[in-house]
Parts: sequence; structure tokens; C-alpha cells
Amino acid sequence: MEKVRYGIIGIGNMGVSHAHNLCGEIRGAELTAVCDTNPERLEWAKQHLPESVQLFDEPEAFWASKAMDAVLIAVPHYDHPGMAVKAFENGYHVLVEKPAGVYTKAVREMNEAAAKSGKQFGIMYNQRTNPLYIKLRDLIQSGELGEVRRTNWIITNWYRSQSYYDSGGWRATWAGEGGGVLLNQDPHQLDLWQWTTGMMPKRVRAFCHFGKYRNIEVEDDVTAYVEYENGATGVFVTTVGESPGTNRFEITGDNGKIVIENDKLTFWRLRVPEPQFNREYRGGFGQPECWVCDIPVAGGGGPQHKGILQNFTNALLHGEKLLAPGEEGILGLTISNAMHLSAWTDDWVDLPLDEDLFYEKLQEKIANSTFRKDPAAAAVLDVKGTH
Repeated sequence: MEKVRYGIIGIGNMGVSHAHNLCGEIRGAELTAVCDTNPERLEWAKQHLPESVQLFDEPEAFWASKAMDAVLIAVPHYDHPGMAVKAFENGYHVLVEKPAGVYTKAVREMNEAAAKSGKQFGIMYNQRTNPLYIKLRDLIQSGELGEVRRTNWIITNWYRSQSYYDSGGWRATWAGEGGGVLLNQDPHQLDLWQWTTGMMPKRVRAFCHFGKYRNIEVEDDVTAYVEYENGATGVFVTTVGESPGTNRFEITGDNGKIVIENDKLTFWRLRVPEPQFNREYRGGFGQPECWVCDIPVAGGGGPQHKGILQNFTNALLHGEKLLAPGEEGILGLTISNAMHLSAWTDDWVDLPLDEDLFYEKLQEKIANSTFRKDPAAAAVLDVKGTH
């Protein structure tokens, strides 16, 4: 193919952003079709997108059209896996928005459909294009930091007002979104947590507060503790209710510690690895000599969504390796599912996750919900710079 023809299903906040990017911003790509069951969103598409873009008001006609080579899925979270499976069954490549889904059981079925289809499958983990996290991953995976001992991520700069939650009837509800800050704001950090370190927890203990700062039924404040197979531990703290917030990721290893904060990567590098110093030192009080190194990293946050779209396009046209394979979406979701399940059961959760138990507890939350929203408050928001 000379160009990749994209179709977008879901023209809400993220769909609009992707539509603009595909109209001239991505080399080798063109937007040829959009689908949304909301007439107002299709009217927006008619007014703002090129006349050549075909408009569909129901998915079956969209799938049958063959108007595109690849489908970008930007619908509410619950629908990600089902829409992806449909796209694969109809012969399309798939790029899905984060999170991969709400529960891993459905995402596993999506991954199986992707493998069966033989099509390219990606996920919009745009933070994997950020030079800070690329460099961090390199320093850890290359062994520069040594064996990881502790991880600590405080990500509390996800401030969201009540008006944000009121803007969508599906937002911050168990039935509509399937979760709160863990499922909406934090999928990027939960992905980067395991992607940069190369480690998944072996068990999780989480404390979630539901509707603590906002009039919502899902979690808006979380503190979680995890343990890894090698004996390392980790802490993850997040909320949408603090201002100003903090974004600090600290990883300690045998050779020192690395901190990402305020768009800087700093390596407190030990001249002698701590285990070696501990074996050899006979002076009582004392510690290894440490050099504070400001690691050079390219400026800016990287190409973000455009980078993932360009990479996916290049993969289809030129065989470029995917930065964010869709199959890896289940990893971060497994961590958030484990945090939810730990809070719901007030207990430790071991990985691999008991997917049936998580699904059962989620259905209980949905069935017992009495939360209602005012439809008049619904709105499409400008998401630029929020992710």
C-alpha cells in the first residue's frame, strides 16, 4: 500500500484529537472514515473533516465498508476489546486507545483474536515515546543501575475538577468507565512502571478511596504496595484531588538510584555497587562514594500520540517494530485490576490475577450502583496537553 487508510470509531475527546493528527500530520497516513452512534459527533465530523472522509452511524456498516486498512478505536473503555475483536474479524489492523479494556479477561480474548488474525496490533501508550522513560528503560535494561531493589512513583498531578466528571455520563462510574484514576489517568504510568523496569509484581496490597475528593463512585485516591519476585518492593501513590500535584518516579538499584522529576533524569551513581561495598567495608559508619549525574535527555516530551501513530503507520508500510504492541496492554491493566481487587477484598492479591474473581466483584459493583448523573452536564472537552 502507498498510504495507510485509517478509520476511527468513536469521535469523542480522543477521537477528535486523532482525527486532526491523521489529516496531514502523519506521513503515509490518511483519514478515510469515522464512525459514531451520536448524531452530534457525526455532525462535528461533517463540519470539520475533509469531504472525502466517509461517515458511519453504526459499526456494522463501518466494518463492512472496507473504507480503511486500519481501525483506531477511541470508544469508552468497556468497548475496546469487543470493537478490536470485530475489527480483526473483518480483516483490519488495530490501534486501540488506552486502557486495553476494563478487565483482563476480555483483554486476553482481544489478544487471542489479534494473534489469530495475523494483523498488526498496537496500543496508544504515547508515553513510551517520551525520551525520559526511553532513557530510564535503557539504564535499567542495560544493567547500568544494577538489580532493582525498590520502585516508588508518586503521580498526584492528575488534577480533575467536578466539572470534568460531570461532562460525560459514562465517566467515573463502574458501569460506564469501570474505574477512576487507575483506569482513566494512570494507564500510562502503570505501563511505564513495568515497561521501564521489566518487572511485574508478584503480589499487590492496595488501599483505594472511592469518591473521597469528588462526587463519583469510583476511586480518586490510591496508595498501593507491591512485591517483586527478586525481593524488590514498590509503592504507587495517585490521586486526582491534589493541587499542586507531584510526578516523581524513583528507582533504587545495587548501583544507586535514578529519579525522574520535573522533566529531568538524575542518576545518583555509586562508584562501588552497594553489595560489594557492604562485603568489603570495615569502617563501621560509612557508605559508598556517590556521584550525582544529570543524564542528558532530548528536550520535550517526545512525539507522543503523533509518534505512536507514525510508528504504527511505518510498521504497516515499512515493517518498523512497534513501540507499543497491543498485546502488552494487559500488563498495566493486570496491575490496576489487582489494586482494585485488593481494595475490594481488603487483602493481598497474588499474580497471576484471579480474573474470574475480579470480574465477579466488578459485576457486583455495577449491580449495586445507585449513582446517577445529570445528562445536561455532558460536554466534549479539549484534551490537548492532558495526557
